[in-house]
Amino acid sequence: MWNFAPRTTLFAYILHFSNLINRPDSRTNKLNLQAMTPAETNKRWAELQKYISEEFDTDVPDIKVMLFLIGVQELGKGPKKFSKRQKEELMHIATCKLLSKMGFYELEALDQDGWPHWKLVGKVPNYTLLEQEMLMKSLIIDYFDELEIN
Repeated sequence: MWNFAPRTTLFAYILHFSNLINRPDSRTNKLNLQAMTPAETNKRWAELQKYISEEFDTDVPDIKVMLFLIGVQELGKGPKKFSKRQKEELMHIATCKLLSKMGFYELEALDQDGWPHWKLVGKVPNYTLLEQEMLMKSLIIDYFDELEIN
């Protein structure tokens, strides 16, 4: 028979996520993200993936690829060959940049090579995997919207 527990969890997640994205940033008094339902987020995500795939003439990018692209953009040194460690650092830069929109990270400084360093300024809640995925998708969509890409 049907098990409704996941649906209940999903509804609780949607309510939690809606509250999270509608919470104003205390420093700017602006909304952190556009209020999107999970269905809207997934639709916009698919559109963004298609756009990036066509622009770069590549496979449909996943979240890791999007984080890498954002990291390269934030580093500001243009496209070049990166080591595996640098690619991981670029994804970390992107994650910090995205989570800074919610007040969890703050740009601390740039090092001598121009790489940004972030400091944790707020405790990141212990999100489920589904919450993490939806949050990252929404933040990535918001990032590209701000760049007026897509």
